Amino acid sequence: MKKEFRVKKNKEFQEAFKQGKSFANRQFVVYSLQRNDQSHFRIGLSVSKKLGNAVKRNQIKRYIRQAFHELDQELKPNYDFIIIARKPTAEMSFFEIKKSLMHVLKLSRVVKTHKHGNNKS
Repeated sequence: MKKEFRVKKNKEFQEAFKQGKSFANRQFVVYSLQRNDQSHFRIGLSVSKKLGNAVKRNQIKRYIRQAFHELDQELKPNYDFIIIARKPTAEMSFFEIKKSLMHVLKLSRVVKTHKHGNNKS
């Protein structure tokens, strides 16, 4: 994932926490903030030291970034997402993380709706 697609600055994180909407499941908390001044979504990651050592935390962040990379075409473009990983993510595989993220993103209604009628989500 390209660097310009990441939320880095503390000010931007705080803005998303204060003005954005939050959605959660057991594995993730996702804050989404609509931004009309950008053409691609951006993600910011927060993985606590409680989840494991640096190797484990970096692995979780790689999995999350890869999941967003694969979901690229399905997400609405003009959003900032702040993803906070919870304890269960430390034990999950990439596919479980992707499925869980998709679930919480659908809750937050930032997944593009498909035009054809066979999508029942």
